[in-house]
Amino acid sequence: MPFVEQRGNKFRVKWWAGEYLDNGKKKYESESGFDEWDKANDFGLDREYEVRHGTHHRKAAGDILFKDYSLPIWLADQDLRPESVKSYRSMIKAQLDPVWGRRRVGDIATPEYLAWKNQLTAKVEAQQLSRTYVNDVLMVFSMLMSDAVERYKYRKDVPIPRAAPRRGRYVKKTRKAKRALTMAPVYQLAVNAYIVWGFTGWTYIWHAAFTGMRPGEMYGLQKTYSAPSWPANQPHSQKRLEAMDRYAKTPATRVEYQHQWVNGKKTLTAPKYESHRTLVLPPFLAQMHQELVASSDSRWLFPAMNGGDLLGARFDRDYWAPIRDGSPARESRRDFARPAIPPVAEFAGLPIYRLRHWMKECLDEEGHSEVAVETRMGHELAGVKGLYSNLTPKMEADIIESQQVRWDNFLQAAGGLWMPPFPTFLPDDLDGTGDSQISDLDRDSVSTWPS
Repeated sequence: MPFVEQRGNKFRVKWWAGEYLDNGKKKYESESGFDEWDKANDFGLDREYEVRHGTHHRKAAGDILFKDYSLPIWLADQDLRPESVKSYRSMIKAQLDPVWGRRRVGDIATPEYLAWKNQLTAKVEAQQLSRTYVNDVLMVFSMLMSDAVERYKYRKDVPIPRAAPRRGRYVKKTRKAKRALTMAPVYQLAVNAYIVWGFTGWTYIWHAAFTGMRPGEMYGLQKTYSAPSWPANQPHSQKRLEAMDRYAKTPATRVEYQHQWVNGKKTLTAPKYESHRTLVLPPFLAQMHQELVASSDSRWLFPAMNGGDLLGARFDRDYWAPIRDGSPARESRRDFARPAIPPVAEFAGLPIYRLRHWMKECLDEEGHSEVAVETRMGHELAGVKGLYSNLTPKMEADIIESQQVRWDNFLQAAGGLWMPPFPTFLPDDLDGTGDSQISDLDRDSVSTWPS
């Protein structure tokens, strides 16, 4: 039974917390400030009920400060990918610890949470923070509070109120409109990339557009895992036998790693969602790979301009920005001069990730099966559909054929397009003149650009 005593004009209740001290005596907890004896007694009875049924939360447990819980305990206990850990740590340090860091986890109340959420919403409306970022911050806070209740027993409930049922007129979520893309702007990106980065840049754009690999996966793509070396050079013997049986005569790239920063070090990690996959290559892209592999001694299929890895380069600033937005001519510079680069209006303000979306649009447009498209994207089909589906050689052959047709049709329809000085890429008599044509660029000047 709880023990109630009067302290001044208020009452205090003590109850056994279900634990023992080091000297063997029972450990008690207490609560003060009750106006009536009955209320204090009922409160104590409820706590003893929780102790008997294993649902009691120790008062002292919630005394831990948020800053002593968020990073040292919660984040350290999560099984997350390196990029997720980095992102969560950044949000905790920038948004959560400054607000909640010196508060006790057990004291955080719903009204305080709602006031903080409104402040973040105001920053979104003032365009100080993005809506996506704020949603991610709220998600991380929600996970912290849920684990504080369910895993660590610091609280009895979550201070985040459940979403109320939707009332009123349905409001459709707004999504950023996508402009339909054709091959022409992708080609211009590739030409710009050649000016900036040589033949590596040219191949990089077409590879991104026709394989849909994520940037980190392309950063970590080694020659060992790309045509023509793969699958013959697959390090794992059993995997090599299996791959040779299916891809010995079909040029393909194996997505085995992505290149990421992990604890300040460049590290090859598994691709996002463990999406290891094999991407068959159309003939035109396979031949680009063959030329590119022979052009350098780097272990990377796409080495940076300095010969190192792309992860260490400032890709968005030094590569993608001039490729997408254009750049004035450089008459002289320590490394090399280059002509003016025109902007590609269709990609204005967009990340290179748009090429990955474009590949999916093309595959959907060409009528490929959902399993073929999603497998190439590195996605896993959910439910029964994913359980019973399988990517077959015929599906891969259809992708190769449709991608090669898209490439050939573009070249023939455009006519006279400039191509890098590699004669294997454009048949000499494609346009009937006996030689490949250069429209916007001069071959003599092209030969002086870095390759």
